[in-house]
Parts: sequence; C-alpha cells; structure tokens
Amino acid sequence: MSSESLIKMANQIAQFFAHEADTVQAARSVRLHLQSFWTPAMRNELSALQVEHSDNTLHPLVKAALSESGEH
Repeated sequence: MSSESLIKMANQIAQFFAHEADTVQAARSVRLHLQSFWTPAMRNELSALQVEHSDNTLHPLVKAALSESGEH
C-alpha cells in the first residue's frame, strides 16, 4: 500500500474520533482502531512514516496514538 494511502486512511480515522472532547481518549480510540483493523505491517509502515514526515502530514491524534502504542 502506498505511503500516501496509509497517511490518508490514518488521518480519516483520526478525523472521525476528533469530535471526542477528551483528546487522550480520542488518541486511544485511534490506536484501538489501528490495532483492530490494520495489519502489523501497515502499523509499522505508518510508524516509519511518522519519523519521515515530521511535518504536519499526520493528524496529531495519529501521532499520539502511535506514541501511546509504542510503535515508533
């Protein structure tokens, strides 16, 4: 899967959960979704992209979810 597709999908997931008032819970929801529905390879690639794209390419909730899961 292309890097752009992974970033786009992860950001869409984050946008879905961004309405939650508690940002910590929103990040946990993103993390849980990624763990439940994404393969380990997809999560690992997304984690690698987080390092490559230190700009604002990834939604802050995605970054928080990856940091919280220890997959970086």
